Amino acid sequence: MDAEIRPFEEPQKPSTKHRAQPVAPLKGHKKRMSALERREQLLEVGKELFATRGFEAVTVEEIAAAAGVSKPIIYEHFGTSDSTTGAGAKESMYAVIVDREIASLLQTIEKSLNGPHPRILVEQAAMGFLTYIEENTEGFQILVRDSPIGMTSGSFSSLISDIAIRVQYLLAREFKTRKFNPRLAPLYAQSLVGMVALTGQWWLETRKPSKEEVVAHLVNLAWNGLVALEVKPELKSKH
Repeated sequence: MDAEIRPFEEPQKPSTKHRAQPVAPLKGHKKRMSALERREQLLEVGKELFATRGFEAVTVEEIAAAAGVSKPIIYEHFGTSDSTTGAGAKESMYAVIVDREIASLLQTIEKSLNGPHPRILVEQAAMGFLTYIEENTEGFQILVRDSPIGMTSGSFSSLISDIAIRVQYLLAREFKTRKFNPRLAPLYAQSLVGMVALTGQWWLETRKPSKEEVVAHLVNLAWNGLVALEVKPELKSKH
């Protein structure tokens, strides 16, 4: 019997059922951070928490959770004196943040001091201080808080002293020109810087009036007071 003649059929294409398909990237997958990137991320997370809640209220567990890492990662980057509480790691992180903020504030002020006249220098110093507060609100919030017990640096008072040391040399030069005792320059420097710093702390919360208006009034008080300085002031009240 002759073989059955079948109508022409197109050859079937190879099945793709088991063919390897390109794998789509996992949703939410992120590139692994380098050690430096991770450290910077942890510092930013810590900075935000310390600014809003204060050093004492923040725990290593909270920092780790906010950063999306485990506690050992915190210890790896900042060390720890107590593997249970992680207190050493937290203090180390806080110290790094404070040192950075102090350096940033001093740099901002020093960069602004380029005026040809002493009054302009006072204006620029005050403007530099308020500009730092405006652009680094979280950092300034950390600086004005009380330092953790046992830390010898990073307090608001020590910050004011650091800035005043730089200002006193400018005042000493002016004092010599005006026949005042240059040895009193540190006293006046502390007074001026303290006035600006505490006003800045108040302005941090209110943000009114404008930065420029605040500086104008500060300098008005400071400069007009300096212009009318008595060589040998005496108390007017009786004791």
